[in-house]
Amino acid sequence: MTPRDESSTGTAATPTVSYPTAAHAADPYTLDHGSTAYRVDRYELELDCRLGSNKLIGRAVLRCVALKSTSQLILDLVGLKASKVQLDGTKIQKFSQRVGHLVVALPSMMEPGHAFTLEVRYEGNPQPRRGLWGDVGWEELNDGVLVAGQPNGAASWFPCNDHPRHKSSFRIAVTTDDNYRAVCNGSLVSRTRKSSRETWTYEHAEPMSTYLATVQIGRYELVALNPENPHHRVRQFAAVSRGLEGAARKGLRRQPDMMRTFEECFGPYPFTEYTVVVTEDELEIPLEAQTLSIFGRNHMRDEWEAQRLIAHELSHQWFGNSLTVSSWKDIWLHEGFACYAEWLWSEESGTMPVADRARAAWKKLNASPQDLKVGDPGPDLMFDDRVYKRGALAVHAVRSAAGDAAFFAFLQQWTTENRHGSVSTEEFIAAADAAVPGLDAAAVLAPWLYEFALPALPALPA
Repeated sequence: MTPRDESSTGTAATPTVSYPTAAHAADPYTLDHGSTAYRVDRYELELDCRLGSNKLIGRAVLRCVALKSTSQLILDLVGLKASKVQLDGTKIQKFSQRVGHLVVALPSMMEPGHAFTLEVRYEGNPQPRRGLWGDVGWEELNDGVLVAGQPNGAASWFPCNDHPRHKSSFRIAVTTDDNYRAVCNGSLVSRTRKSSRETWTYEHAEPMSTYLATVQIGRYELVALNPENPHHRVRQFAAVSRGLEGAARKGLRRQPDMMRTFEECFGPYPFTEYTVVVTEDELEIPLEAQTLSIFGRNHMRDEWEAQRLIAHELSHQWFGNSLTVSSWKDIWLHEGFACYAEWLWSEESGTMPVADRARAAWKKLNASPQDLKVGDPGPDLMFDDRVYKRGALAVHAVRSAAGDAAFFAFLQQWTTENRHGSVSTEEFIAAADAAVPGLDAAAVLAPWLYEFALPALPALPA
């Protein structure tokens, strides 16, 4: 079913308010998502999830700062009904829902710099959002829950200011049925049981975009993937059902090696933990969230097509999660680098050299329509495979122009200086030119990102 856009009213009459239009949109690829009037520094979510009925009862506390003078606050929320709103502990009398938004009328004008706390109680039967990118957000599994929010699915399960540039810390507490494990971003800080219900509480202090927040619920057991090196800074886990533990250990056996390879190439892993969730269901594609990734049981294989996906999702912790685009038009900075990480792992693992992967990708692109500008593909095509492959070749072209030593030194500098921040193509170009003497990154990247015709295949220096 299509997620509902429900209308609800607070205890007083519905106020006359202006609802979001394109003028309010913070990103042209996700129109009417995100507000520029305020930022959220922290989300504190308390979720009561009834699996049998797919019922979600939520309490969201948003700790915010006003960025503009405003008489109302607009939050993204779809398919769920807000029942109570409080501002700094005082009940708000006037709020309403329409067209995927919760609109809160403020008792007085709020000025820039004002810090405030907004509390929203809400409930309903969450469903994925359906749109250009298929179903995104909260989704029922055969026996559990999966949340994949990219790019606009966060509002399907909590009220938020939904824009990739808006980053916040999170505390997520999930109460669900006994014998199920809830897996969320960050570190598990408490687990309590009351009657036939369990509450799992996670804390994630590093800034995170709303689309990367997640909840996974299933009959999972947590297993360590690198017990042979328990003192390694990055703890790696898999959340799997007991029946899948053997397959998961086999499918993920090279992941610790991938982690070491990517730290050598991209710099230190930007978080303290990494968890892979393996669902009982088969999934069409793996899914990315901050500090964790979600795979179907069908992805736990030794074949290259499965292993490249494991490498791809891991690399997103650097490119996409720690470094997140300021605007979706620059998504090649996520997917191009993640695809290139696949090629780096292919060479490191002895499967195929980077040069051969690049040549194969170039040949496939050369046989495809030349009607996409990777540097601004448009919302309909932002997840087109050409963005991934041609984006990776753009990375390859910069490497070819810079030389290996300067290229990888720059990548480590880039990920360090922008750790947990927002980035753009323009910033990438400026940083590359500053780090690599003689490099004209704009000239190198322009034909790959902003022209239709496919440039010649770049060669790596001997």
